[in-house]
Amino acid sequence: MNDQVSKLLQVNTERHMENTAVQATGNITLLLNQMDNFTAQIATNAVVQSMMQKELNGKPLSFDARQQLQQEVRKHEAYMKGVRSIELYTTDYSTLLPLTENKLNDRLPAEWIAKADKAKGGLVWLGTDEKNPDIVIAMRHVRLMNQSFSQAGYLLIYLDVNYFELTDLSVDGVNSVASNEYMWLTDDIGTVLNTNSPQNIVLPQSITAQHSIKIDSKYYYGVQRTIEDVNWQITILTPVDEATEGISVLRTGIIISLLAGIILFLIATYFLSGMISKPILRLIRAMRVARLGTLKVIPIESATIEINELNHTYNQMVESLNGLIKMVYEKEILQSQTELKALQAQINPHFLFNTLEALYWELETRGEEQLAEAIVAMSGIFRYVINRDEQDEWVTLGDEIDHAERYLKIMKMRMMDRLEWSIEVDPDCRVIVMPKLLVQPLIENAIHHGVEQQIGSGIVKLSVVENLTEQHIRIKVSDNGPGMSEQQIEQVMERIKRKNRNNQEGKSTGVGLSITEQRIKLYFGTESEGLMIESETGKGTTVSFDIPIALKGE
Repeated sequence: MNDQVSKLLQVNTERHMENTAVQATGNITLLLNQMDNFTAQIATNAVVQSMMQKELNGKPLSFDARQQLQQEVRKHEAYMKGVRSIELYTTDYSTLLPLTENKLNDRLPAEWIAKADKAKGGLVWLGTDEKNPDIVIAMRHVRLMNQSFSQAGYLLIYLDVNYFELTDLSVDGVNSVASNEYMWLTDDIGTVLNTNSPQNIVLPQSITAQHSIKIDSKYYYGVQRTIEDVNWQITILTPVDEATEGISVLRTGIIISLLAGIILFLIATYFLSGMISKPILRLIRAMRVARLGTLKVIPIESATIEINELNHTYNQMVESLNGLIKMVYEKEILQSQTELKALQAQINPHFLFNTLEALYWELETRGEEQLAEAIVAMSGIFRYVINRDEQDEWVTLGDEIDHAERYLKIMKMRMMDRLEWSIEVDPDCRVIVMPKLLVQPLIENAIHHGVEQQIGSGIVKLSVVENLTEQHIRIKVSDNGPGMSEQQIEQVMERIKRKNRNNQEGKSTGVGLSITEQRIKLYFGTESEGLMIESETGKGTTVSFDIPIALKGE
């Protein structure tokens, strides 16, 4: 049994490593294709094509023209992450960019240049720079599109090895790289381009899926995958200890379950033998002609009162059992229908999210960036609000602020120039935990009773003040609306304290100030004073509440 559990855990670990390797290979391939498209975009740029055509036709570029070429290339370089520098050379290896007089054959070995010539315009990954191993070099031809794609020179690009990030891998929003899992990315000659391993963990020479690998008295499971286009390799090592750490717990649980099952079986056997065996032996004599299958009433009569009474009781039991079987059958059908409806209700949010995502991509394709952003914000609001996991009732302040920002974007799109908003939050406060959906009702209240109640544009400001009393932070939502008098503030606070859910605020916000007050008191008790309202007629309103900092980071 222990071997079977170990084998099961090993299989699960290997499956996890396979999935991680496939994900990593796909990510690296995507980065390679992205860089291929980026360099092709530069090589086919109109300014680059024009400048290099002049050079090819024997018209050397002036210093000003080379500066213009440098500015054009730098525009593209600024939008690509990980690019250290981009260089351009003519067919005779002269430098066009940067503004130096170095030769290409002085910068690179002849065999590397030959690889680029052999690729005939394709991007060739050459390896790491000898002077700086943190840089990966790639090169391709620049071919003139208006001259039958004749070669006009070379494009050389220097990339930071961190461009090929290995640890930022996730599946469905969950990081797929374990804390003690080591990964290497090596090129076609075995040079390590990127790794998350410490210096004392060296990449093994050979890895087989059937055997573990010993490194510094510790055993690892390994897997390798090759990126076909460039002949690079992804190598992953996972400690064997992590795959087998659950064996002792499972073994103990299995032993306890077996012992409990044996004891329950003996107890049940003892009682059932006395309650069932003897009556069954007596009934067998009267039911020899009965057939196995559906229970039927026994049509046997006897002159013995005890046997008749027993038969009569048995017949009543058969009728009751048949009725119960029918009832259970009907209940099973009803339960199946109920489970189907529950499953459909669970699928509906996913259908909604998928539909919003499809709308987003369609709007993005058509260039409707503002509408696409609104769709993204709406999808985020639905994902945040529609949740069946009770553990997610508590979120970080950062999540709550992000949800409020998405809501304000939607309201900004609806109200156009009538609404302006701002958010001021200390980044250190974003890790503080709090109940979900406490901020949005305050923003809804500010928009409904502040911005919409005045002529012209209004402003809603969300701010967080840390260390208000060295133990709390204060979340404030302010507007520049018509405001309230002290008498109106007292009336509103009185309705909130009475938990009147039918007041105007409750109807307009959906959750309402009264419910928000109740939730604050429920979750924080005496740690928070609840909602606080500050207002002055004609100068706007501020609604705020406190959150204990003691929950920060938990």
